[in-house]
Amino acid sequence: MEPRIKETAWNPELELRILKQWEETRLYDFVPFEKNFVIDTPPPYPSGRPWHIGAAAHYSQIDMIARTARMSGNNVYFPIGIDRNGLPVELYTEKKHGIRMQETERSKFLELCRSSLDDLEAEMIQIMKSLGLSGNFSNYYRTDSEEYRILTQSTFIELWKKGIVYKATRPNNYDWVSGTTIADAEIVYQDIQTKLVYMKFKIKNSDKEIIIASTRPELLCACQTVIVNPEDSRYSEFIGKEIIVPVINREVKIRAHHSAQMEFGSGAVMVCSYGDQNDVALFREMKLPEIVAIGMNGLMTESAGKYAGLKVKQARTQIIEDLQNAGLVEKIEEISHRTPISERSKIPIEIIPMEEYYVKQIDSIDKIRGIGKKITFYPEMHKQILMNWLDSISIDWPISRRRFYGTEIPIWYCKNCSEPHVPEPGKYYMPWKDSAPFEKCVKCGSKEFVGEFRTFDTWMDSSVSPLFISKFNKDAEFFRKTYPATLRPQAKDIVRTWLYYTILRCEQLTGKAPWSEAWIMGYGLDEKGMKMSKSKGNVVDPLPVIQKFGADTFRFWSASEINHGYDFRCNEQKIETTKKFLSKLWNVSRFISSYDVIPNGKPTESDKWILSELDKLIVECRKGYAEYNFFVPAIAIREFTWNLFAAHYIEMVKARAYGEGFTEDEKNAAIYTLHKVLSTILLLLAPITPFITDYMWQELYSKETIHKQALPKSEGIEDMTKFTAELSDFNSRVWNEKKSKGLSLKDVISIEIPESLRIFAKDLIPMHKIE
Repeated sequence: MEPRIKETAWNPELELRILKQWEETRLYDFVPFEKNFVIDTPPPYPSGRPWHIGAAAHYSQIDMIARTARMSGNNVYFPIGIDRNGLPVELYTEKKHGIRMQETERSKFLELCRSSLDDLEAEMIQIMKSLGLSGNFSNYYRTDSEEYRILTQSTFIELWKKGIVYKATRPNNYDWVSGTTIADAEIVYQDIQTKLVYMKFKIKNSDKEIIIASTRPELLCACQTVIVNPEDSRYSEFIGKEIIVPVINREVKIRAHHSAQMEFGSGAVMVCSYGDQNDVALFREMKLPEIVAIGMNGLMTESAGKYAGLKVKQARTQIIEDLQNAGLVEKIEEISHRTPISERSKIPIEIIPMEEYYVKQIDSIDKIRGIGKKITFYPEMHKQILMNWLDSISIDWPISRRRFYGTEIPIWYCKNCSEPHVPEPGKYYMPWKDSAPFEKCVKCGSKEFVGEFRTFDTWMDSSVSPLFISKFNKDAEFFRKTYPATLRPQAKDIVRTWLYYTILRCEQLTGKAPWSEAWIMGYGLDEKGMKMSKSKGNVVDPLPVIQKFGADTFRFWSASEINHGYDFRCNEQKIETTKKFLSKLWNVSRFISSYDVIPNGKPTESDKWILSELDKLIVECRKGYAEYNFFVPAIAIREFTWNLFAAHYIEMVKARAYGEGFTEDEKNAAIYTLHKVLSTILLLLAPITPFITDYMWQELYSKETIHKQALPKSEGIEDMTKFTAELSDFNSRVWNEKKSKGLSLKDVISIEIPESLRIFAKDLIPMHKIE
């Protein structure tokens, strides 16, 4: 018989035809039921860099979650969004147009940002569609849309009314390159080579001196005290005495404090405003007068004296030189120093006192910890990232930013008395250009107002994604059916930001956790194990790879290469190698398509054996799918299809399927089993490789898409897997013996079938041409 599948090989161009069919039939449109499986899909950020291959692997697996849930009988809501707020697009726009945000008219700069995002977004949507993501692209959302920003502002207004938002002047992490405050969660730490300078501080009215080691001698002008450990006998005689700060020549007192580490440097520590968070805490505790040494422009202030106007590094170099010339340096060591870096601009942050708005979070830590314990994490080990972050939080969340492209803080101030006024929710407000929606000040009666110019931290937008997709405060019935969501899938590097802030904000607004499950993925690395970045030149653009090998090849590589939760290496050669399995599956399917589907049959012992192995495969795959770990079914299906079904069973039953020397019932049993196994493989594989499985399913088994079918369930048939190893060994032994004798596989051979395998003899004899 002629194969029903005519093409001799799987052609990735067929994916476009299948994709069009899905779109035309609106296969993935969502209508809410009483109970739904809701995915709080991460809206990717079109940042100006290619969406690298690791991110594409991440999203392909999120789609596997959606497809698995559908085939498990769930009504799946898989919204697609694009995150378009924040610093990256501003930096991209500045670079693209050769401008600076602060020197450009605000409306014009915002328009340039939108235009940049539109181009980048189109490419991102193309990649997502090419990957076969089963979301509803006809209705995807943008975080910079008026609708989304209305929600962000409305939730802020609600928190304001609850007293959860307040304004305060405090030392803040400051990114002077981007010109804005950043939260602790936006800081990463890097070990950077730096100089540890051992400086000589003279004791007042004495010829004695003590040595103080510091990596930041440029902050000598902000030094207000020196601390030593009360148990450090080297300095006990100096506690309470005055000491002279070198070069600056200001007198400060030596104090005892337990935070001074006797083993670091010389054991004596200068306390400066604002060297680090420990300095900030000590200044508050000791009520020391603060000196601002570094300005918002990243330059030394007038407080630095002759070093004023220098960049921090320049000032450091100059003051070290001056200290050396004055004979005030004992030694300089090169050390690796753990330095706080802005996650966005990649430069060391400074701590500067600034007036900002804060959302209370300290009071909620225990509550968030309790919610976190109830959320099921996949894998469980990544729950600890959240718990560690909760243990480290020491201040409330600064939410105001001095940037342009973000959701505006909806506040107007009375021009006369500065009283803040917050409008009613439900509209999108731009206070920097809109007239105040108030007739007069509630405090002094003045009718003149000044609008707030700042925007929100981008996580204020991102953290309400589960509320936006469930139509919070917009459609009560839809919200009731879709909130809380079922699952939050995301990468591990934003557990302390996106995941944490979402729990915090949603609990503050709804009193509930935003979802019951969290699926956390590791990093996509280059083939050498390095994190991908544009500056390193190791970013791999996924679109050419997908176009070259096909989405299913890429997706199967993703599933079979990535052990869920762990970092993984991206290698185009491995992706190409993965194509061999799809070719094998295609050849197997094409061979079986030569036979008409038989609805039932009476299996022989050989059939019972492979069906027993198939049942075992179903159990293993369902376990992996239940844990959203696609590595498990991908590996299991490949091993079963290639090394058992194709290599042994098909070879065993070919003669029977052809009807050579067998009864009609025996022939039909072989054909029934071939189709039973293949159709099951296709169903099990459908969440991972949706294109090739849907094509073959519709060619062979049904005109209805495979993606409306259910995942197979174990039938609990008789376990005959105990024969597998012996069968495989026997077949291999026969093949090897023929090879050693120079015989072809079609040549006759005289060999004894083991007693334990005699039940398969009727198939083994014609398979091997055994005399």
